[in-house]
Amino acid sequence: MTAYSSFDIAHLGNVELFTPKFDESLWFFRDLLAMRVVAEEGDSVYLRTWDEYELYTIKLTAKPDAAGVGRTNVRAINPEALERRVAAIEAAGLGVGWEDGEVGTGPTYVFKDPDGHEMGIYYETERYVATDDKPSLKNQASAFPGRGVNARRLDHINWLAADVEACGSFMTDVLGLRESERIRLDNGRFAARWFHCSLKSYDLVYSDDWTKHGNRLHHIAFAPDTREDILKAADIFLENGIHIESGPHKHAINQTFFLYVWEPGGNRIEFANAGARLLLDPDQPVVEWTEEERKKGQAWGMKTIETFHTHGTPVV
Repeated sequence: MTAYSSFDIAHLGNVELFTPKFDESLWFFRDLLAMRVVAEEGDSVYLRTWDEYELYTIKLTAKPDAAGVGRTNVRAINPEALERRVAAIEAAGLGVGWEDGEVGTGPTYVFKDPDGHEMGIYYETERYVATDDKPSLKNQASAFPGRGVNARRLDHINWLAADVEACGSFMTDVLGLRESERIRLDNGRFAARWFHCSLKSYDLVYSDDWTKHGNRLHHIAFAPDTREDILKAADIFLENGIHIESGPHKHAINQTFFLYVWEPGGNRIEFANAGARLLLDPDQPVVEWTEEERKKGQAWGMKTIETFHTHGTPVV
């Protein structure tokens, strides 16, 4: 077995979401999730979760024709790690080139995964300095908002991919991530693969796109503190007319307690990671699930809802 002691990628930095219903989506993230608007540029608004150390968490961009995902950025652990990953991306023939960073981030190398999802990697970043939201505890980025859903930080992204095998190899061989769990179908191909760049059990995920369209989003996820936060979130969404797709319940894979909703623009949003595994073993083997095992549903027996396999953005 190969021992993994460190990663060149520190964490998932931020994600751009497209929405055809900009005002309603902004209301969802700003008012229901209690995220703070930190900048506005053109057709985009930058928002941050309350304990994010960087300036922003998501870039919400108006796109009249479809919801979906734009660029996903990851942060390197240092300048040398950034150079190594850029060299590997260029060697794979998937590089686009350098750009100036967006809000609070330095030079960013833009590239695409084998499925066409746009990504960026950067190191230089500006830490958020709280002003009117200064926390009582100095080891916290900003004050706990005390309203809405306790979305503390961005947790992970799950893309839909036409070729899960190729994208998975890109994650491990080019970006240097490690695979934690996967689903292998009876035909030998993968239905989904989970990858991590820290002691968390997953940060970047690929699921098979049944349409084979490629370059689509399954969901992004925010991490609250507890299961009770997720239960409270379900009531908040119920009262505000937000479509609850599945949960609250517990995943079998990686054991996260979860809730899935569709924000007004149509993008699937998850609230998860309360109770998820930490992977402390440097030789942790990949956990592989069979198609028959996944037919049993989630951890406590709830069957996976059909739209979980068919809905993605943009809708095709």
